Amino acid sequence: MHKSVLLKECLEYLNIKDNSIIVDCTLGYGGHSSEVLKKIPNGHLYSFDQDNEAIYYSKKRLSKIADNFTIIKSNFVNIKKELESLSLSKVDGILYDLGVSSPQLDVDYRGFSFHKDAKLDMRMDRNQKLSAYNVVNEYSEDKLTSILFNYGEEKFAKSISKAIVKSRPINTTLELVEVIKSAVPMKYKKDHHPARKTFQAIRIEVNNELEVFKKSLQDALELINVGGRICVITFHSLEDKICKEIFKSVSVVKPELKSLPTIPKEFEPKYKVVKVISASSDEVNENNRARSAKLRVLERIG
Repeated sequence: MHKSVLLKECLEYLNIKDNSIIVDCTLGYGGHSSEVLKKIPNGHLYSFDQDNEAIYYSKKRLSKIADNFTIIKSNFVNIKKELESLSLSKVDGILYDLGVSSPQLDVDYRGFSFHKDAKLDMRMDRNQKLSAYNVVNEYSEDKLTSILFNYGEEKFAKSISKAIVKSRPINTTLELVEVIKSAVPMKYKKDHHPARKTFQAIRIEVNNELEVFKKSLQDALELINVGGRICVITFHSLEDKICKEIFKSVSVVKPELKSLPTIPKEFEPKYKVVKVISASSDEVNENNRARSAKLRVLERIG
């Protein structure tokens, strides 16, 4: 069963009141959403997901708790547009859990896992055209190298891309794993699974994850009420870097104003960074997927 990472910390730092309006941008299988719903008997929960299976499962799970929730079948890049269509312009808390949910990884046919044989897929939204198959079989060697290096931080990006292009067509996840193994040194295979970074990079490309997150987080800043908080759980350095930079840009005084004896009120930051938390060693021992998780919390103060 999927275990929600940093759940206790999220519930604490979202500052939930019983009448809060909370948005869970990453419903998944309802781990965070179900616990939030228990805390807002007089509020409302809005949860985003684009995966039909996750929505079907979570709707049943949440309905057993209460009925003051709305599931929005959409990518969270549309957070502002979707909430505005429901006549909502301000909310009290917004949560992002950017990890791929365990059930998506664990279901063979979704093609996310390098441990299980499946067609190359990796689409979060199964209605979209671009899949891992297209990326692996149709992208140029240079473009593949760039994706593996930038999104996977893969040091053997060049040799892996070369091997992929040479081995086409590649139809399944385990075929791709074999190609990757053939392209990296023996020592690299001993340290960790050699396909991990390549699979991560392809998944990010297929779902345009970094650009989607960046735009959504910028919109979230406008949606949050004064006193409201945004909690973001990231699982790799690229997502974390985007979050850190966006949070920093709105929570510090602009460098050119720092020398002034007093900062005019309209130039004071409207947000403050509340906390940055990593998963505890106890949680990592219980749930290996928590090992790279980081929670960043931002509050609107003006």
